[in-house]
Amino acid sequence: MDRPFRFAAVIREAVSAGDWAEKARRLEDSGFDVLLVPGHLTGPRFAPVAAMTAAACATGRLRVGTLVPADGLRHPAVLAREAATVDLLSEGRLELGLGTGWTATDYASAGLVFEPPGVRVDRLAEAVAVLKGLWGDGPFTFHGEHYRITELDRSPRPWSRPHPRLLLGGGPHLLGLAAREADVVDLGTRVRADGTGPDGPDGTDGGRAAFLARIDVVRRAAGDRYDRIELGTGVQQVGVRGRGESWGAAGSFRRDGTPRVLLGTRHDIADTLRHWRDTHDVSYFVLHHERDLDAFTPVVQELAGR
Repeated sequence: MDRPFRFAAVIREAVSAGDWAEKARRLEDSGFDVLLVPGHLTGPRFAPVAAMTAAACATGRLRVGTLVPADGLRHPAVLAREAATVDLLSEGRLELGLGTGWTATDYASAGLVFEPPGVRVDRLAEAVAVLKGLWGDGPFTFHGEHYRITELDRSPRPWSRPHPRLLLGGGPHLLGLAAREADVVDLGTRVRADGTGPDGPDGTDGGRAAFLARIDVVRRAAGDRYDRIELGTGVQQVGVRGRGESWGAAGSFRRDGTPRVLLGTRHDIADTLRHWRDTHDVSYFVLHHERDLDAFTPVVQELAGR
């Protein structure tokens, strides 16, 4: 299947409403497709719903979304209405990202239990069912292990039908669910609960072999719907190797050989992305750091929509 490139950027905050609107318009004018707001409770970042709405109002084409709030931090019945409102006000430009959560400090700071990965994946699966059910027509009932909904009829309905685009992102525990339910599968890595490396218990989870294995898992789990899925990943380094973020999961050298680290000239990077799209079906690239916008924007302008 011919998958066109799509590009997103994570924008965390701004100094004013005007500054936030200007950042959104810069992305739109530069060829980016999506502005994504992080969902962590801790650290310097805007609250997603208000930030997404403001960005959508400041632009005419740019899509808005989240990358990726933990399901356990917000009840899906509440999130369903918030997401539907953003999708309606943006006239169908929402891409809702969800994950299982990986930062223990988010949970500890809110007095919540940080449960094992399997429990968090099961809870996210129920949350997705609740979201899609509440975005449908008529009252919805769901009785699961983690969530119980009884004859809830929510308004507004989302602009997008049957529902807004759903992005599921995270490590290997999540891939089966994402392959079955998501429109965009974000290929992440395993990290420690404190957000530090290494990637997985032996430090190899962030490498090329592990990345390719994730694609294969998604392909097999998705079955007939594979061609309707966008495969995406986060870009952590652009141009020249820089220092790792203090909150980052691991040094970028652990991701060499994957599209998460894009070193070289503009033309080198464009060729690398073409290879990953044409050979491995990865077409949705998320720039994680605003510091890399100047280096990455020419690549976006060359490849966007192609």
